[in-house]
Amino acid sequence: MRQIAADVGVSPAALLRHFQDKEELLAAVLEWWARETAALRLEGRDGLGAFDGLRDLMTYHTHHRGLLELFIHLTGEASSEKHPARAFSQDRYTGIVNMLVKRLLATAETGEIPPLTDAQAEVRALCATMDGLEIQWLLDPTVDLAGLFDFHLDHTLARWRSGGYAPVGGS
Repeated sequence: MRQIAADVGVSPAALLRHFQDKEELLAAVLEWWARETAALRLEGRDGLGAFDGLRDLMTYHTHHRGLLELFIHLTGEASSEKHPARAFSQDRYTGIVNMLVKRLLATAETGEIPPLTDAQAEVRALCATMDGLEIQWLLDPTVDLAGLFDFHLDHTLARWRSGGYAPVGGS
């Protein structure tokens, strides 16, 4: 907390008036980050084009490595039921998955893609790919995070357009 206070130019006591401990402060930073990046994802986009906003998110992460490191670190720690960032992490994933599932199902309802049997599985796999690529990039900055995600998303969107998943009523 002393180092964080020094980095932002306040006394440790001033920092402690707002945050009980380092984890609470870091959770507040993550909540700010979630609001900041939410606008990058889907704003003003419809259909499969809404998923293109995820490309902007990957690019944002390459320019804000420290925030991504913090998110990955705290998300891992939040697997402990008593961690202060647990609720944030659970709510973030629930919110993102629900929002993307809703968008994907709406895209199927408009006929842009064939109906889906398990939109949640599709979205969770996409989120897992994002997280996995981010971790790989953090471990090895020569990994082309944005490029690899673009490649994966292009293939995912093409598969969705062609119905390359088990369609509703299919086998």
